[in-house]
Amino acid sequence: MTVSLSAGCVLVLLYLLPAWGLRFQEYLYFQVLSPGDIRYIFTATPAKDFGGAFNQRYDQIHLVPADPLEACGDLNNGAFIQGQIALVERGGCSFLSKTLVIQEHGGRAVIIADNAADNDSFYVEMIQDNTGRTADIPALFLLGRDGYMIQRSLEQHGLPWAIISIPVNVTSISTFELKQPPWTFW
Repeated sequence: MTVSLSAGCVLVLLYLLPAWGLRFQEYLYFQVLSPGDIRYIFTATPAKDFGGAFNQRYDQIHLVPADPLEACGDLNNGAFIQGQIALVERGGCSFLSKTLVIQEHGGRAVIIADNAADNDSFYVEMIQDNTGRTADIPALFLLGRDGYMIQRSLEQHGLPWAIISIPVNVTSISTFELKQPPWTFW
């Protein structure tokens, strides 16, 4: 028996794979629900060789910027990260170290934004730091421009966190409803 799949079906099948775990060079999408001025769908990439996978969808979970944002040590707002997803910034220590700090504070995942606020197209490959440590929570890389715009919006509104849905299946959203950040090329 021969099965023929259309390109759309293949895309759906490829997207469904993250339910069992993401592989290197795949994309994961999340949507900011609040604040409304950044209510867009953002693209992130998973760490290459460390961290867990998203085994469930979070329809409304807090995206909490770490304090300090580099998350290389003790956090001033660790209690707010427990059970939520942390937004941290690249720099100061390894990607794995940041992930472990968030994991130790009870975070469900970490999104690490590039520290170059003008980066709107280059994804960095997050790899192990050769220390032999492991992390269990998902770790994602976010473009610097996207991280900057999320942070800026939170500061402008005086909010301690954004509300997001993650992961988002973009293949189920019609093109005219797919709100992408206007500053990023897709």
